[in-house]
Amino acid sequence: MIQHATAANAELLKHFPKGFTLGGVHAPHISMLQRFVKTADLPKVYAAVDKVFAKENPTSWRLTAFKYAYIGDAKMGDVTVGVGNILIKPSPDLLRLQQELADAIKPFEAPTGTSAAFVTTPQAPNISEDLIHYVSVFVPEHSGDHYVPHVSIGVGTTDYLKTLSSTPFDDFTFSPAAASVYHLGEYGTAMKKLHSVPLKH
Repeated sequence: MIQHATAANAELLKHFPKGFTLGGVHAPHISMLQRFVKTADLPKVYAAVDKVFAKENPTSWRLTAFKYAYIGDAKMGDVTVGVGNILIKPSPDLLRLQQELADAIKPFEAPTGTSAAFVTTPQAPNISEDLIHYVSVFVPEHSGDHYVPHVSIGVGTTDYLKTLSSTPFDDFTFSPAAASVYHLGEYGTAMKKLHSVPLKH
């Protein structure tokens, strides 16, 4: 998955150099759950997440990637851009894990947040209202039956992303390698690792 995502990211950057490079502060990942929580409750959140993962063995799962897609159509200068993705077939394992995580985090949720709840940078100082709303309604609007698991591959022009989405895709399987709690940045990217979850191997 990392090889495919990195190669696709390199292609996006050729067409739209203002996008972001995967890796480092833009770690390739599958978002399981996005919620607002109070900073003071983070240790409790980490403990709850660890407890859920202690019952699971995600490194043994075989997930299937099956298509390029994209979301969003934001204006950046004189072009319209979106975030490209590699879509993953929702598996019973993924859906069960997501529900368990949502249940475990629920006692610590805040209904919404502000830009201050995200990592900002001099290059991306503002967080869009769309992203704040997306995190607020992740459960239930983007979870369960509405969950679209994917790995984001970067930002590109919607014209290029439309072409990419219609290109033939050879399905491939892969396994998760790690699980972490991240502090989100603009585009909903995994900007800052807060906690590494111990996994069975």
